Amino acid sequence: MAASQRVSSAVLQKRPETGWANTSYGKPDTSGHRSTAIEEIIGNYSKTLVVISRTKTCKVDRMEGSFRFSGQVERHIRPVLDKALDHFRVVVLHGARQSGKTTLARLVAQERGGTYVSLDDELVRNAALSDPLTVLQYQPYPLVIDEVQLAGDRLVRTVKRLVDEDPVPGRFLLTGSTNFLTVPVISESLAGRVNILNLRPFSQAEMAGRRSATIERWFQGRPDLALRPRTTRRLYFEIACAGGYPEAVRIEELRNNWFEGNLQTVVQRDLIALADIRREASLEQLLRWTAALTATELNVSEVSRRLGISRPTVVQYLEWLDSVFLVRRLPSWSRNLANQVSRRPKLHVTDSGLTASLMGATPEALAAPTSPTAGPLLENFVINEVSNQLSAGLGGIDLFHLRHHRGKEVDLILERRDGTMVAVEIKATQSPSITHLRHLAWLRNHLDSAAPGSFRSGVLLHTGRQNLKLGDRLFACPIDTLWTSG
Repeated sequence: MAASQRVSSAVLQKRPETGWANTSYGKPDTSGHRSTAIEEIIGNYSKTLVVISRTKTCKVDRMEGSFRFSGQVERHIRPVLDKALDHFRVVVLHGARQSGKTTLARLVAQERGGTYVSLDDELVRNAALSDPLTVLQYQPYPLVIDEVQLAGDRLVRTVKRLVDEDPVPGRFLLTGSTNFLTVPVISESLAGRVNILNLRPFSQAEMAGRRSATIERWFQGRPDLALRPRTTRRLYFEIACAGGYPEAVRIEELRNNWFEGNLQTVVQRDLIALADIRREASLEQLLRWTAALTATELNVSEVSRRLGISRPTVVQYLEWLDSVFLVRRLPSWSRNLANQVSRRPKLHVTDSGLTASLMGATPEALAAPTSPTAGPLLENFVINEVSNQLSAGLGGIDLFHLRHHRGKEVDLILERRDGTMVAVEIKATQSPSITHLRHLAWLRNHLDSAAPGSFRSGVLLHTGRQNLKLGDRLFACPIDTLWTSG
C-alpha cells in the first residue's frame, strides 16, 4: 500500500450520556480543587481510548470508472493546526457543521495528551455555563472545547483570564460551526492570543491522498502539462454532486436525505437558536435561490422582489448564511480597471454537493450536452476546491471574479498580497479552443501594460483531456489537475 494511502486513525469512545473524553487517562489530577458538582460529572466520563487502526485505506477511484470512497482522509490543515498550537495560547478551528472538526479535534487531543469536551452535550454545556472556571482549569491541556459558541461570552472570557494568567502556548483548541470572525466576543476578547483557522469540507486533493502543487505552479507560470489518465466528463459531475462533506461522500443513494437533514440542523441549531431569524421558510428559500443562481452576481433588490422578502432582511439573512459557512461571497476584482467593472460580488454555496442537492441536479442530467446547470455547477465545484486547498495552508491568496462592462468575464482570479495574480476560466466543454481563452488574453494584455509582471498565468479548466500551452502564459488544463498534479 502506498504511503499516501496510509493515515493514522484514532477514535475516542465516550458513553452516550456524556460529551467528554479525557484522552490522557492514567494521568492523576493532583490539584484537589474540583468542585463536588463538577467532580460528579467528570466521574461519569469515559476515559477509554480505542485505537481503531494505525493504517486505513483511502481509495477514491476517479479514472474511467465510478466514484468510490472508503477509509480515513488525512486533513491537509493538520500541520498548520499543530504549528498554531505550538505558538498560540488559543487556537480556533471553525467551519461548517459536519466538515470534520470533531474528528480532527479528538485526534489532536488524543495525540497531545489533552482533553476533549463537547458542548453539544446538555450536561456538559450546563456545567460550563454554571462554573466555567472549574470546568476549564483542571483538565489536561490542550483542552479541546467543541461547539464553543453554545456557551456564550462567559466561557470565552474565562479562557482569556486563564491564558493571561499562564501564557503557555497550546492551552485551548476551540471549535465551532459559526464564523468566529463575526462574533465580537471572540475577536475582541482573545485578540493577540488566538489563531483562527478554517476547516472546510474535504478537498479532492485530500481524498486523492496527495498535496497538490497546482496553484503554486500557476503562480510560477508553469502548470504541470504531463500526460496521464484523465477523469471522464460524466465522472466530474459525480464528484461535484458528492461534494466534500465527509458523510455525504461516503453515501450515495440517500445523499440528498443527508443534505436535507444537515441543513435542517444548521437552520434550527445554529441560526434560529442564535440569531434573530423569524421566517425560517424565507431563510431556506433564500438558500435554494442562491444554489439555483450559483456563480451569478448578487442583486439584492432583485432577490427581494422575486422572493417577497424586504431588502434589509435579505442582507441580514445572507450574512447569517455566511456566518455558518453555507454561502460565500466572491468579491469583484477591479485593480487598474476603476469604473469599468461591475462591483457586485458573486454568491456561491460552499459545497458543490449541497449546491447540486438544493438544485435537484443529478450526474445524469448534468452530463447531458444541453444541460443549463452543468457550467455553473462546475464553476461552483472548482471555486470550492481552490478555496478548500488554500484554507489548508497556502495562505496569502485572495479570490475574486471579474466582469467588465463590455462583456468580458473571468470566473476566478487568485491574487497574492504582492499583486501577482492568476486568472482562471472554467468550462464544461471537452473540446477547449483558443477562443475560450480570449478574456484571459485580454486581461493579460491589459496587465502587461498597466502592471508589468503581475499576470503570471491564464488557465482554462475543462472536462476534456487536452493539457497544453495555447499562448504566452495561457494554458488549457483538465479540471483534475487540481488534485492529480504534484
